[in-house]
Formats: sequence, C-alpha cells, structure tokens
Amino acid sequence: MVTKKLQKSFKWIGIILLLTIHGEIEINSTEQLDFLIKYLIGERGDEINVPEDYFSKRALLRSLMNVRPPLEISEEFLKVQDEFLTAETLSKDLTSVKDIMEVKGRIMLWQGDIVTLKADAIVNAANSKLLGCFIPQHNCIDNIIHSSAGVQLRDECNRIMEMQGEDEEVGKAKITSAYNLPSRHVIHTVGPAIPQGMKPSDKDKEDLASCYRSCLEIADAHNLESIAFCGISTGVFNFPQELAAEIAIKTVEEYLDSTETSLKHVIFDVFGDESYRIYKDLLFGE
Repeated sequence: MVTKKLQKSFKWIGIILLLTIHGEIEINSTEQLDFLIKYLIGERGDEINVPEDYFSKRALLRSLMNVRPPLEISEEFLKVQDEFLTAETLSKDLTSVKDIMEVKGRIMLWQGDIVTLKADAIVNAANSKLLGCFIPQHNCIDNIIHSSAGVQLRDECNRIMEMQGEDEEVGKAKITSAYNLPSRHVIHTVGPAIPQGMKPSDKDKEDLASCYRSCLEIADAHNLESIAFCGISTGVFNFPQELAAEIAIKTVEEYLDSTETSLKHVIFDVFGDESYRIYKDLLFGE
C-alpha cells in the first residue's frame, strides 16, 4: 500500500522532474512574471496595484521596462528576465531567412513581425537619444524591439551614447547585441522626421538613403550575411510609404551592385498589407 507520505514524495519528485531543465530548477512563467514586476516596482519605490490576471500583469511588466532608465540591475533579475523573454520568443512562430519565399536576387520581401525573424541583424528605427521608446506599451518598432530584447539593450545603447557624448545623427547607424531576440544583432538608425502635412525635402530623401547605406555598411563591417529592414521613418516620422520604399530599394540595389559585401540576404520586412503591396509592386512589378 502506498502511504500518503509516499504519495506526497512521488508528487514532489514529479514536480521537480517537470521543472528541471538541464539539471536546473526553473520557476514557471507566472512566478517569473511576479518576480520581475516586484523587482521593478521596488526599484522605483512606488506603490502600484498589481493586477491578478496574467495578461494584465504582462502588460504591466512591459510598461515598467519601457519607462525604466538605463541603470545597474542585479544578475538575478537578468537571469529571470532572460529565461522569461527567451521562452516567450521560442513560443512564437519564428521565421528563418532561408524560409522566406519572395526573393529577387539577394533581396527578399517578408510580411511579419520583425522580432520573430531569425536574421544576423534586424534594423530598429530609433530616435536621436538611441535609448528606445519610453512611452508605456507604445506600438512603435523602437518600443517593440526593446521590449522583446530586454533591459540590457537600453543599457548597451546608453553606454554607446555616453561614449559618443551627443545625440545620434540622422542617417548614421550603431550596432548592438539582440539579447533575447531570435536575431543576433540590432542595428539602430535615426531616420528623417517629416512635419505633419509637409513633403520630404531633397535632404530628407538623402538622409533616408543614408540610413540604409549606414546599416548595410555596419553589417559588412561585422561580416554579417543577413539584415532585415523595417520601414525606416514611415511610422511616427511621417515619411510617405511609397517614396520611402522607392528610396530603400534603390539604395539597397545600388549598394549590392557596387560593393564587395558579406551580405547574402537583405530583407524588407513589412507589417501591414498596404506596405506589402507597395514593396511587392516595386520589387516584382505586379
């Protein structure tokens, strides 16, 4: 007869086996989430009501990460955060460069979420501070990339900017690790911002082309083979989508034709259907 004591022992052995990965005990995602939220609230010294349900808690964690300045943080926090974000990344429908079907030479077109793309580098449309978006849960690409990568991305960007000593110029680029993203690197570039109701000037057009060239050059400097571009300046910076796509494609084609490059794949990643139509028409003439 199996005693209650033995049943309890078997239960705990089963739990330990379920929670053990490569010999280490892993806490579940809810416990990780609670730990991360508690840490960041404690760091701020605020009193914040923590919601009960998982999805509201997850939104709160993203908000706390978004507003957090680049400060030192404990190794324990980073370990739990990295396990949590990596698990989230692996749970998504990830896409490898080799799985992209729409190809024109070394140029590829892909419609999807850039933070699910396994490439050597993805491009982030940053602002001149290069520290990511501080607006809680903002839907810009800068916020999405930083939220998925983890707090280390802002810290690394901050070290770069402290060494530089001034805001990032429009049209330049910097490279960092991608941390908890499926890509290896993030290349940050600041595109031209067009005032509402205005048309891009010739300088704006050249600045946008410079963004693409700078990203390609820094990818080559690091011997990367694949790079994925978002639509630089076409969001809150108001650059017209079709004109931006024309500049992007022309600049990339000229670079690939004229440069001894390590790049084998240059991906234009689009999210919306209209952006996809624009790029498809320009690339494939359909």
